[in-house]
Amino acid sequence: MNPMSFAFGIGIGTQNSKGEWLETFYQKPLYMPEATIREIASNTLGYQGGNQAIEADAAQLTQFAEALRSAGQDDQARLAEKAAGSKRPAVVTLLDTDDTASSTPEVYLKLHLISHRLVKPHGLKLDGIFGLLPNVAWTSEGAIDLNELADRQMDARTEDRLLEVKSVDKFPQMTDYVVPRGVRIADTARVRLGAYVGEGTTVMHEGFINFNAGTEGTSMIEGRISAGVMVGKGSDLGGGCSTMGTLSGGGNIIIAVGENCLIGANAGIGIPLGDRTTVEAGLYITAGTKVAVLDDKNEVVQTVKARDLAGKPDLLFRRNSQNGAVECKTNKTAIELNEALHANN
Repeated sequence: MNPMSFAFGIGIGTQNSKGEWLETFYQKPLYMPEATIREIASNTLGYQGGNQAIEADAAQLTQFAEALRSAGQDDQARLAEKAAGSKRPAVVTLLDTDDTASSTPEVYLKLHLISHRLVKPHGLKLDGIFGLLPNVAWTSEGAIDLNELADRQMDARTEDRLLEVKSVDKFPQMTDYVVPRGVRIADTARVRLGAYVGEGTTVMHEGFINFNAGTEGTSMIEGRISAGVMVGKGSDLGGGCSTMGTLSGGGNIIIAVGENCLIGANAGIGIPLGDRTTVEAGLYITAGTKVAVLDDKNEVVQTVKARDLAGKPDLLFRRNSQNGAVECKTNKTAIELNEALHANN
C-alpha cells in the first residue's frame, strides 16, 4: 500500500427502494489524508485497499469512531459518531488513487473536493462520471428516484404536505452540500456541486457555474462559466455572456480566463484569454474567428485567426461598427505582437 491515500470522506446519503445510491453528503472530506485513517479503516471496516465506498452499519461506525478518536482524529471521529446514529444510510469512502470512479459515492466525494476548494478544476479525473450520477428529482425532501416520485408526491398530498420539485438533474446545487467561505450567490440553483467558487466571488442571478469550473476569487459573475473553465482573480463576466466549455463544442481546448479580464454583456469566448484582456459587449469569439490586428493608429497590421491570439495578455477585442470586422488592439505595439505570432508558427 502507498503511505498516503488520495481522498477520504464519511458520508450520509440517499438510496432508492432498490438500495442504489442517489447522492452522498460529505461534511468534511479530506484530500491526501494521513495514513492512520486508512489503517483504522482496514482494522474496523474491512477496507482492503484501492478505491472503495464501504456501506457501514452503526456498530462498525461506532468502532471506527472510537479508533479515530484514539488516534487523535477528533473531527472525523465526531462525524463517524453522527453517522452511526443516522436514519439515512452511511458510507465511508476511501480513494487510494485518482482512478476513474466506480460508484456514485466516489463521484460525490470528488465533486465535494472541488467545491470545498481542496482541489482545483482539472485536478481530478472525472471521466465517466455521468454514468454514475443518476438523474433524480431534487426536492424539498431531498433526492428522490424518478420512478418513485409520483408515489412520494401522492403520499405528501395525503399527509397535507407539498413536495416541491426544485430540479430534475444529475447534479444538485452546490449550496445544499457546501457553502464556501466569503462568497455571494444570488440564485443558488445556478451553481452546481463540483463548482469551485473562490473567496470574494459574487455570482449574480443570471450567473452560472458548472461542475469542474469556477473562479479564483474577487470576480463578479453575471454570465456563464461552462464545464472546465477557470476564471482568474479580478475578472468579471458581464450579464448573459458565455464561455465555451469542453462539453459544448470546445473539444480538447481548455478555455480559461486570465486575471483582471472583462467579458462584456452577451459576449462570449471559444479561446483562452490572457491577463487583462477585454471582449466587447455582444462579441462572440471562436477559435476560427478572423481578427484584424490594429496598431496604435488603428491601421490593420495583420489578419489572424483568434486561436493565434489565445492566452496573450493586454488585448481588446471589438467589432468595427462600420464594417463589422472583428478587431484586436493591444497595449503592446503591433510589431511586438506580430513578432510573437510569427514566433509561434
